Amino acid sequence: MTMTTSAVFARAGGTIVIRGGRVLDPSTALDATQDVLIVDGAIRELGPALPAPDGASVIDATGKVVCPGFIDMHVHLREPGLEYKETVATGTRAAAAGGFTAVCCMANTSPVNDNRSITDYILAKARTEGAVRVYPIGAVTRGLEGKALAELAELAEAGCVAFSDDGKPVMNAALYRRAMEYTLPFGAPVVSHAEDLHLAEGGAMNEGVVSTELGLPAASAAAEDVMVARDILLAELTGAHLHIAHISTAGAIRLVREARARGVHVTCEVTPHHLVLTDEQVRTYDPNVKMSPPLRTRRDTDALGEALADGTIDCIATDHAPHALSDKEGEFDRAAFGIVGLETAVPVLLDRLVRPGVLSLSTLVARLTTGPARLLNLPGGSLARGRPGDLSILDVDRELTIDPTRFLSRSRNTPFGGWSVTGGPWMTIVNGHVVWQAQ
Repeated sequence: MTMTTSAVFARAGGTIVIRGGRVLDPSTALDATQDVLIVDGAIRELGPALPAPDGASVIDATGKVVCPGFIDMHVHLREPGLEYKETVATGTRAAAAGGFTAVCCMANTSPVNDNRSITDYILAKARTEGAVRVYPIGAVTRGLEGKALAELAELAEAGCVAFSDDGKPVMNAALYRRAMEYTLPFGAPVVSHAEDLHLAEGGAMNEGVVSTELGLPAASAAAEDVMVARDILLAELTGAHLHIAHISTAGAIRLVREARARGVHVTCEVTPHHLVLTDEQVRTYDPNVKMSPPLRTRRDTDALGEALADGTIDCIATDHAPHALSDKEGEFDRAAFGIVGLETAVPVLLDRLVRPGVLSLSTLVARLTTGPARLLNLPGGSLARGRPGDLSILDVDRELTIDPTRFLSRSRNTPFGGWSVTGGPWMTIVNGHVVWQAQ
């Protein structure tokens, strides 16, 4: 059985010539000043001084970086059921403003995306209201309750590109093994929210020196490591593709490296906030630094950065988790977990990782394009001829201050508000149409 990823973006493609940009495409090892021609929504040609067809729009990208469209494989769009936090319309507009041309939306909606009717609803919303492509991720278990498998074959046929109970781990190892076995014919990964609920019970932040000094309830990093180890063993047993969501500990990185060395099909992602923030930020008691998994120590962030650079970490994902102001008010240990990330990811990563030389620009682009496209077998992530006309154009010298009041997302819960950064998205093109441009 094969999964369908068609009909996620129905608008007819346009004709565009993008002139004079630095074209950076890790999928073809291209890094050169060239023009890009998009015809009928697909990449037609790359090269110097390309002629513009009659009626084509011409974009001067001199001094800009032209990349394949960024793909975020871990986003919470909240619709259906939680539209006061986010909708398909607002979430995809936020994605476009962040340089993303495609997002994969998690299943923890209300009702849960555990059957075809919900997947169909999300895709219909994406076709009529979405600014970027939307690929649903289906639930592993019914209602995310961890008791019985969801309709996995039905979800795959409807267009789900992966399966996850993200937000909740599947604690029942026998059930998770069965899920892995069921997904083998679909060629889709099982995405693990790696957290032992018993070890993490009651924790509002990472267990360590900072939590002890602040007197806040904390969860040990072992809560993640234990579940990563378990899920790797199950993937090794079944031969399934296991993907670790929002990996955050040095121990989990070590486990992934060891598993790959013995041939286990395991991949992983990291969030921008786990790359650039540590549990030291919790000293402010700002609920916007409360997330799951929690911010870790400098040792962990260093390990994550090294793993991102050497390819142990396959991709960057935002884990965009919008919440209403009321969800984040009050005492730190009672506030909701999670932050928005679609509109801050690229500026923060360009400023804090690429500009200081921690990560090369080509590696950053690869982890936002070819990485997720390869993992999920998506049509984007490349500027090769015939690929979708989805592009992210960056202005790496653009200076800006992150202002949550100007977000296109419906929610504002970010720890990056007020940050002054250099570099960010300049234009986002989907299917040959400009869907966002910096003002």
